Amino acid sequence: MPVAPAAPLFQLLLLLGPWSQAAGVVEPPLPAVVLTILARNAEHSLPHYLGALERLDYPRARLALWCATDHNTDNSTQMLQEWLAAVRDDYAAVVWRPEGEPRSYPDEEGPKHWTKERHQFLMELKQEALTFARDWGADYILQLRLSLAPIPEPVLQTRSLVQKQTYWFTVCRYRQHSDQQPDAEASHRAGAARRGPDAGLPDLLLQFLVRDHAPGVTVHVCNEHRYGYMNVPVKSHQGLEDEKVNFIHLILEALVDGPPMRASVHVSRPPKRPSKMGFDEVFVISLARRPDRRERMLSSLWEMEISGRVVEAVDGRTLNSSIMRSLGVDLLPGYQDPYSGRTLTKGEVGCFLSHYSIWEEVAARGLAQVLVFEDDVRFESNFRGRLERLMEEVEAEKLPWDLIYLGRKQVNPEEEAAVERLPQLVVAGYSYWTLAYVLSLAGAHKLLASQPLRRMLPVDEFLPIMFDRHPNEQYKAHFWPRDLRAFSARPLLAAPTHYAGDAEWLSDTETSSPWDDDSGRIISWSGSHKTLRGPRLDLAGSSGHSLPPPPHPRDEL
Repeated sequence: MPVAPAAPLFQLLLLLGPWSQAAGVVEPPLPAVVLTILARNAEHSLPHYLGALERLDYPRARLALWCATDHNTDNSTQMLQEWLAAVRDDYAAVVWRPEGEPRSYPDEEGPKHWTKERHQFLMELKQEALTFARDWGADYILQLRLSLAPIPEPVLQTRSLVQKQTYWFTVCRYRQHSDQQPDAEASHRAGAARRGPDAGLPDLLLQFLVRDHAPGVTVHVCNEHRYGYMNVPVKSHQGLEDEKVNFIHLILEALVDGPPMRASVHVSRPPKRPSKMGFDEVFVISLARRPDRRERMLSSLWEMEISGRVVEAVDGRTLNSSIMRSLGVDLLPGYQDPYSGRTLTKGEVGCFLSHYSIWEEVAARGLAQVLVFEDDVRFESNFRGRLERLMEEVEAEKLPWDLIYLGRKQVNPEEEAAVERLPQLVVAGYSYWTLAYVLSLAGAHKLLASQPLRRMLPVDEFLPIMFDRHPNEQYKAHFWPRDLRAFSARPLLAAPTHYAGDAEWLSDTETSSPWDDDSGRIISWSGSHKTLRGPRLDLAGSSGHSLPPPPHPRDEL
């Protein structure tokens, strides 16, 4: 569905025709516009859609609403009634055309199936709205729909009733996220949509824009601003719950990329019922001085109805040599970052201590299994449902496990072995990142028993040592036994919100002072490649310290 933030509606209308007047001439009133709201089974998205309309920076005295809803099996009709009762006096005119009785179309497979009769009924509704707009004296009518049809949807039809012309223009940057993309990077590759006026638009839409529009129809494509969001349409055999899952993912993406969606204050929404999904705890490691990250992460979990508990991260900037000695922290002899050659940073010490405190709590409380997040997680579509199914399958197969990566960076290129009868799981190889993982009680005991604080290295280097997949034999010699049973979800269920080189990228481990430097200076270690999007495949050799060749073009950010 198209969900627009507080978009400058007047700027959109300026694309469609000149309204400027010569100096000294009285400026005419703004164009009169009819907004059509066509909703069916849109309970999950309707509050955000209506909230976006409330924030349009256009005088409501020049706006009329033509609202229709039909064939609902959810609460869409009641939501629209509640909203119109609260706002109708603010608009120049309001038409309310509900069809009260819930029913289906003949030959309809489900509420998201577009039959021939359903298309015909939609066209009749649009014609009714167009007739009203003409009679009301509107200059423009904007056709907006809250139920997706299988046609190019990142477009908004606008009809100029003065010039008798129809216009099509994009209402949002198109970022495609679909289950056809198997890896965690797929959703981020769609970020190419930001790099040009038509980049990222689906082929079907481009075909429509270039060839299939009717003669005389003016086309405007704008990819310079984000006017709103488009939900991923479901298949005809899918139901409302599937569309809700897609919309929740859209909300999570908006929380990362902005601006976030905000629901209408005039609509009652179904209550959230967060849970721990069968885990004993869901931990969220978060720095107190990064409140924006914490708020986004907690909002994301809330939208997915996951009950998380914030763990105050150890801030590396507050550490000094005296504090680290009191904690028993010492550097692993000979440790260097495998790319930049730098030593351990205070940010990495703080990160390790934050995870270590969770392992200690798991062991002390006897927690059977926990879920651990850092606060820079971008969730893949249907994260909760996919994780619940994965853990159910692991339990059904009685797989002995200690740690399961949900998000990571696979370092080595070789294919990882699939787990028998668990196609969504592989045996983890050398991996970076600890942004999302599941940990068992046995796994926590193994990690603590190795006494890693006395020979510390970054936590995402320590974990591969513990499951004996780290390439550096000298590092591994300090830890025994290395019998952590580690696996990884495939495809991954989470990724970083941003990568090195992205405009919003920020790392408190890479932007930090060396672990034994108490001067207070902050250094940005640009030589490390851990936070780049693409994997680095050049760690061959016994030391694992060979410097990388020039980056592959896809890593140029």
